[in-house]
Amino acid sequence: MAGPRHPVSVSGAAMVQTDRLQTFTFSVCWSDDSDTFARRSWEEFRRLHKTLKETFPVEAGLLRRSDRILPKLPDASLLVHWGRTGRGLARLQLLETYSRALLAAGERVAQSPVLTGFFAPQPMDLEPALPAGSLVILPAPQEPLPGPTGSPAICSLEAQSLRCLQPFSTQDTWGQPFHARAQEALDVLLRHPSGWWLVANEDQQTAWFPAPYLEEVALGQGRDGERSLGSSGSQFCASHAYESSQADELSVPAGARVHVLETSDRGWWLCRFRGRTGLLPAAMLQPDGLGTLLSGPWLHLRVDGGEDREGEAQSSPKSPQATTLPPTVPARPSRSAIQSCCCTITRKALGQDPGCHGPP
Repeated sequence: MAGPRHPVSVSGAAMVQTDRLQTFTFSVCWSDDSDTFARRSWEEFRRLHKTLKETFPVEAGLLRRSDRILPKLPDASLLVHWGRTGRGLARLQLLETYSRALLAAGERVAQSPVLTGFFAPQPMDLEPALPAGSLVILPAPQEPLPGPTGSPAICSLEAQSLRCLQPFSTQDTWGQPFHARAQEALDVLLRHPSGWWLVANEDQQTAWFPAPYLEEVALGQGRDGERSLGSSGSQFCASHAYESSQADELSVPAGARVHVLETSDRGWWLCRFRGRTGLLPAAMLQPDGLGTLLSGPWLHLRVDGGEDREGEAQSSPKSPQATTLPPTVPARPSRSAIQSCCCTITRKALGQDPGCHGPP
């Protein structure tokens, strides 16, 4: 019988900056093949490190230095000459390296309740949206450029190609009609926490576009590719664990990201998780705002974990009036709200276009 689940890999996803707190978001892959996001502060990592040293004195080298296998937590004071954003991204990279070293420190540490509990979904991780005014900065997916030894390399984020789930019409940044077809590929130029992202189509027409209407394009496939990594349907997050009691239900851990294929007024929704299709109670599902914002090919995301089953998903007696769930269009922020979450370079770039403005 398999033991309790434990984290098997950790990847740095983003830095989230608010007025009062800087946190670091990690994509965590678990031993049961599920994936969650964990948002933690630098101070929380310091407390984790202290607890690990107290729990594992031998592995920490407190009794004999040669026995040490616990990694050292990097000293953030070395980054004092970097700006706040540069320090944050450098810390994200350092914490990713530290977390991976912990998972490589042997089963006694990697599968311990201390480490498992630290990366397990917390209430903050399960919130459907980030705090108002949050600044989200993603690390570059490409390899960093060569630089001085020991200095963190901060690179710009290249545009990511996503596919439109359903037809949607809006205005471009010049006030002209912008029509996106179903399955049309769009390049994401800027991600705003409000859920409206700056995109460009193949004609280089730019517009603010609702993020829930976008899904990932399979790696190695361009605009003409037919298969995408994402599944049709909106992405939701399980607020708590659920164990199936019927053959047509799914079992999911807390924080699991699932795709909702059909909804019903009976309280049971048809979902896909780790390659399986089944029912989950609607009351335990909430929009996965953080997952939608941070999803990208550089993360080890496995939302449904496998190929689609043959044939179409069938409605269950628990959901006889099931209907397809359309993507939710988030509230449109003002131009000032967009610019307040942009760096100086981005604000200047947007300002060069006299018709460029935030979503109306």
